[in-house]
Amino acid sequence: MGTRNTDSCRAPDIDPNVAVEALKVALDDAEIVLPSLRADIASPDLALVELGRVRADVAMRLATALRGSLAGSATC
Repeated sequence: MGTRNTDSCRAPDIDPNVAVEALKVALDDAEIVLPSLRADIASPDLALVELGRVRADVAMRLATALRGSLAGSATC
């Protein structure tokens, strides 16, 4: 699998709580639930989002949804 330089695609100053809510809506549209999805309160300066653990079938559905939405789109 190739690697990408994510630093050039990183959007500055995104509130992790806003990101969590946006991701929950997008996942809900794909009928996918990440039960542990939350903002990481242990590292507020890093604005991290905790995705948590999921069953293998959920991971496969997420991969399929991402492949479908990324088909034909730019990397940034």
